[in-house]
Amino acid sequence: TMPSIFSYQSAEVDWCEGNFERSAVIAEYYNTVSVGSSQGRLELLFGHHMGWDLPLLLAGIFSMYFHMTLSYVGQLLDELSILWTLAVAYSFWYPQAYFPKFIKTRRHFYWLTGITTVISTLMSFVKPTLNAYALNCIAFHLLYLTWRELKKCNDKRVHRMAAVMVMWWVLAITSWISDRWLCWLWQAINFPYFHSFWHVLIALSLLYCCPLVIYFDVSYEMPSFKPKLEYWPSDSWPVVVPYVILEEPHKQC
Repeated sequence: TMPSIFSYQSAEVDWCEGNFERSAVIAEYYNTVSVGSSQGRLELLFGHHMGWDLPLLLAGIFSMYFHMTLSYVGQLLDELSILWTLAVAYSFWYPQAYFPKFIKTRRHFYWLTGITTVISTLMSFVKPTLNAYALNCIAFHLLYLTWRELKKCNDKRVHRMAAVMVMWWVLAITSWISDRWLCWLWQAINFPYFHSFWHVLIALSLLYCCPLVIYFDVSYEMPSFKPKLEYWPSDSWPVVVPYVILEEPHKQC
């Protein structure tokens, strides 16, 4: 008989961490906990201010559900929630300067993004094991856009923040690939936790990515506000929270 798509361990993907070693209810304990802590911090720092409460919340809940159950439904919800969050981000934050030539307005771009998302959602059911690889490939397009923007920007703070973002992303994707392809090695030395590292490291990368997106968006949409990147609590601290301040122009009488 076919296993229920809601059943534990019915997913096509099983990460390197041993199942049910720390809990009789949670399949991958450290993967589940790392998602919750990472998503919670991101939502606390940027969710409310950027209007991302719901996307971040759903992505976190679905990812935790997947790692807790390793169910087929959990796998698809985890992957699709990331796809839909990226679609919303592209819809609202993608610079109009990079629109395809046949797209004339932001409304038209909404339709293009929506249609692409629907097609991608349907295709994700064809070969679910490839979904995670496809989602990770989107990062290369985002890195390309960042490179394009940095070429036009002389602000050293912007270049520094982009460099730190890329550093965390490289460490994150290295952990993801290591867990996927070198599981035999990590299990041999009893340290199969690199996917949980991925959750933390990609959250740190997004911690720098979000202010960069805001900075570039304000630069395009409201240049008179003169956005500036800052670090809390201080530039000299090794671990900081980056944010954007706006210099509101004086009203002319």
